[in-house]
Amino acid sequence: MGSREHKRAALNDKLQQLRSATNSSARNKASIIVDASKYIKELKRKVKRLNKDAGTSQSSSAQTPLPAQVTVETLERGFLINVFSGKNCPGLLVSILEAFEKLGLDVHDARVSCSDVFQLEAVGGENNPEHLHGLDAQVVKQAVLEAIKNWSESSGQD
Repeated sequence: MGSREHKRAALNDKLQQLRSATNSSARNKASIIVDASKYIKELKRKVKRLNKDAGTSQSSSAQTPLPAQVTVETLERGFLINVFSGKNCPGLLVSILEAFEKLGLDVHDARVSCSDVFQLEAVGGENNPEHLHGLDAQVVKQAVLEAIKNWSESSGQD
């Protein structure tokens, strides 16, 4: 009989712990369990919402996780491309210049700082403007952003 009383006391102790953990005001076993079930369902909803929010913030940050800001303006015979990062980015200039090359853009003029920060201001274009026919500022910007993303992933900067 002592064993049975011990098991009953242990069960009551566990029910009280459950009651306390779920902030239940119920007194009987069935009500404590029902309250605990509701509490678990509410926690699951919160976890689902938090995961959804985290996924949303990750997807929005996945669009701009890059360590640099990029602007591209259309000029009469090419583009003005500005890239800025608040930190030094070794190798980034090479990645951006390779992206220009893939687009068929020649760099006509550029100013670059790679010491404490990375800053690039470049005028890119073709000597023959017909070659730029399919390019617009958005295409150039996407190519530069892709180059930065690839650089970031390969250099462990993300």
